[in-house]
Amino acid sequence: MPTDSATLRLCMRTQAELLFLYTVDYSKRPIDYKDQISILQGRGLIIDNIPYAYEQLGIISYFRLAGYWRPMEADKNTHIFKSGSTFENALSLYYFDKQLRALLFSVIQSIEIALRTKMIHHVSMKYGAFWFTDSALSFNHTLFSTNLLHVKAEIARSREDFIQDHFSKYTSPDVPPAWKALEVVSFGTLSKLYFNLNDNDIKKIIASEFHLPHRKFLDSWIKSMAVLRNIIAHHARLWNRNFPNIPLLPRHLPSRWIDTYGLATQKLYPQLCVLAYLENAIHPANSFVEELKRLLSKYPNVDVAAMGFPPDWELQPLWAISD
Repeated sequence: MPTDSATLRLCMRTQAELLFLYTVDYSKRPIDYKDQISILQGRGLIIDNIPYAYEQLGIISYFRLAGYWRPMEADKNTHIFKSGSTFENALSLYYFDKQLRALLFSVIQSIEIALRTKMIHHVSMKYGAFWFTDSALSFNHTLFSTNLLHVKAEIARSREDFIQDHFSKYTSPDVPPAWKALEVVSFGTLSKLYFNLNDNDIKKIIASEFHLPHRKFLDSWIKSMAVLRNIIAHHARLWNRNFPNIPLLPRHLPSRWIDTYGLATQKLYPQLCVLAYLENAIHPANSFVEELKRLLSKYPNVDVAAMGFPPDWELQPLWAISD
């Protein structure tokens, strides 16, 4: 009877052998734009303007555009297209998505700066300049250590004048105060600092300034926003994506909100609602709603249902505020 260690070695050897048996080398060769067009046409994609398609494939890669024509495929294995599918429609979706990312990045930037400002102010006023280095203010000490390492790394990479000037004058402590340090950390690090802060009273104050009745909503919202921001920063497809971080959606909020019943929570629409609500809280005269509606009107071929929009979305109080 083999020992446990012998059994483990046998299992590992068997897995390695199976991996070897089923390993397939990648042998496909690169193909030029002309052949890419021929492949697409052979699969049933209508391309009315060949020179224009050639030009676009020269500035937007085949596999980046593939994310926009994939919904038009009738068979995901053979990549045969549905009848009537056009290259121009896929390209239109791409340019819609590109403009949508630009719009959302601007709004996220606005909210991110407001969050930085409020965290720096409220926590520093109570706990001093270097509160982010105090493990006693954290729920999770492992996360605290990770956060502090990230903060120090991001400070070390920074070339901002105010960071350089600080280190030219001061040698101790080894980090600048919060009002300098937290201006150069990523949104992801900032969201984790908020999440791990164990002073719930301060977290509630910050949340209330975003018109949220509980800190858990801001915790959830900024976590999902950090993921959304990373997707946008990497120029990834946005419009019909399923999101791994789903924001909490309360039924009622102090300011104009939405009916959350039956929403496709993993889609983009809830994220848009979160952004609109937070932007309204910090910039009541903002134009986000109008700009989003204009963008959707500009691209009528976009299926908003694929983005999680409910049929009556424009009648919801959050989206009707500018009408």
